[in-house]
Amino acid sequence: MKITINGKIIESKPEATVLEAAFSADIYIPNLCYHPDLPPVAACRLCIVEIEGMKGFPTSCTTKVKEAMVIRTNSDKIQKLRRYILWFMLSEQPKDLIESSQFKKVIDWVGLDQTLPHLSLKSKNIPIISEEPLFIRDLERCILCERCVRICQDTRGIGAIGLAQRGMDTIVATGFSSSLKDSGCKFCRACVEVCPTGALTDKEVYLEDERDKKLLPCKNSCPAGIDVARYLRLIAEGKFQDSLEVIRERVPFPHILGCVCTHPCEDACFRGEVNEPIAIRALKRFVAERDSGRWRSKVTVAEDTGKKVAVVGSGPSGLTAAWFLKMQGHSVTVFESSSKAGGMMRTAIPKYRLPRDILDREIEDIINLGVELKVNIEITSLDDLFRDGFDAVFVVIGASCGNKMGISGEDDVRVLEGLALLKAINCGENVDIGGDIAVVGGGNVAIDVARSVLRAGAKSATILYRRTRNEMPALEEEVEEALEEGVKIDFLITPQRVLSEKNKLDVECIRMQLGEPDISGRRRPVPIAGSEEVLEFDKLVMAIGQKPLVNENLNLKLDKKGYIVVDEATLSTSKRGVFSGGDAVTGPDSVIGAIQAGRCAAIAIDKYLGGKGEIEQKFIPDEEDAVFLGREEGFADRGRVVMSTLDAKKRVSSFSQVECGFDEERALKEAKRCLRCQLRLKISKVPLPPEKNDDKKKGNKF
Repeated sequence: MKITINGKIIESKPEATVLEAAFSADIYIPNLCYHPDLPPVAACRLCIVEIEGMKGFPTSCTTKVKEAMVIRTNSDKIQKLRRYILWFMLSEQPKDLIESSQFKKVIDWVGLDQTLPHLSLKSKNIPIISEEPLFIRDLERCILCERCVRICQDTRGIGAIGLAQRGMDTIVATGFSSSLKDSGCKFCRACVEVCPTGALTDKEVYLEDERDKKLLPCKNSCPAGIDVARYLRLIAEGKFQDSLEVIRERVPFPHILGCVCTHPCEDACFRGEVNEPIAIRALKRFVAERDSGRWRSKVTVAEDTGKKVAVVGSGPSGLTAAWFLKMQGHSVTVFESSSKAGGMMRTAIPKYRLPRDILDREIEDIINLGVELKVNIEITSLDDLFRDGFDAVFVVIGASCGNKMGISGEDDVRVLEGLALLKAINCGENVDIGGDIAVVGGGNVAIDVARSVLRAGAKSATILYRRTRNEMPALEEEVEEALEEGVKIDFLITPQRVLSEKNKLDVECIRMQLGEPDISGRRRPVPIAGSEEVLEFDKLVMAIGQKPLVNENLNLKLDKKGYIVVDEATLSTSKRGVFSGGDAVTGPDSVIGAIQAGRCAAIAIDKYLGGKGEIEQKFIPDEEDAVFLGREEGFADRGRVVMSTLDAKKRVSSFSQVECGFDEERALKEAKRCLRCQLRLKISKVPLPPEKNDDKKKGNKF
């Protein structure tokens, strides 16, 4: 139907309100209580208009359009009434209105200062509530638009907040002024999203262009960008195979990640601010263990492009790149110098964390896609690969050379290198590792070495670490499990020389104290003069980091530390057609970090070979999230479901997997603890006032 607004004839949908019709025609009407996702209530009355044949000043948010309706939104009388409405709202507001808020933008657009130059603002003296999780409540800024109440009660179905103290002292509050947790709040923060004044604000401050990243940290902290929120929701709905396939859209190793991922998503999880983060890694393992294989029928390998790619190294980076490049239609050959593929996943990660049948099965999936694997072949010339017809090469040789401390006596044969020892143990070699073992370091390799030597027959395992537990880079759960198994950790100590004796190693150590932070952000360990002491061990294992060992015949440019130099955007090296990534470029990283390096390489190599770099395939169609959450008493206090593990005494007698996994009941319970942060990102944006210099462009005359 046709209506007229401010002399402009426009077409409108029959069921639209005057406000909606105006917005659709780029005609702005000020408002504060209106929100596109909520039923109109006309609480603020800023959207009043004049309509021919209708008495008074109806609110445009509640008035439906009619054929030939003539509307005026900007008469002097209406503007003056709006200014008085804003004056009442401002009469008890603090002076420092938030510049980015809808409230401040509306005030600036209406031009309040021109009408009420002597307005004196006064405070209600309501204390700011900032001690509760995730967001701050500053009720002095509240204008009682009720958007927060309506979205909590009507849209989310929670009802954690409402109007209290009816009358002149009305405020938005929880029942009986209880805490948010006790009120039934699910911390979805829809209320924060719709607040027009800043009465509700996130505790974490972020720029607008960081908004999506900051508000959905689980997905955006994952190096591979796995849609964590989506697959958790699918688990909560009992759609386990769908959940797995969402993971597989981004990575080819869901089960491996379910066992060994360093889970930065859990560190970032907002649920951790409420009580404890979601057990995301364990839930990934849960769905991987229930894989029906349905996804295999959904994988599409593009038509053969005639291009050949060589992947030098079969770790997580190389195999991931091979997977995605093969799906793009390229011929891919992976070269591995060892007898089996897997790289550091096979040689460095102990079997009690990653059973080899899981590793073999997921590698086999990649081979079955059509990727060729050649083992026991060490590539020493990239030129030979190009002469063999390869069009591009991805060099992913890892960082398997252990660092030395550079102290006197460390050349003793009883001083071992951590990764080499792990490789020997993991590959079933005979290892003489009895007696008392000391491990130098504080990372995951040091923890893995200490736990592995106990299983391999050591009498004791002691970690010597130069900082405190708070600074240890090893995963907290790995440290806890090591302590449960009998590993000892001696903090604030470091070896400074090794004294060789016939039966034992005398390790002279010095005590440390923490000084100022270094480039890692951790406090620098400083030796304490006169604190030297000698400790006695049978063997000393160095686990203080590692670096790549790059064959000089590859003719690749290296930096001062021996890492391969690449273009950050394309991963291209100094040699045309050669790309590199993973630990050989970045230094030691996690499996999930290596997988992302493989994804980036696949994109870059596909583009280099003439493709578009669109490597992903959709296995599960996008679907709408249900916005209704419902009230659940005690939701906020529901603790993290703990995965059962083998008894500590039984663990050290074998390399059996320590973690026992979730059953369906526990997985559903844990997945349902999710705060559903993604729902906030789906809340519609409110129409804001146009910039003043845009008014004429949009046909408005104010």
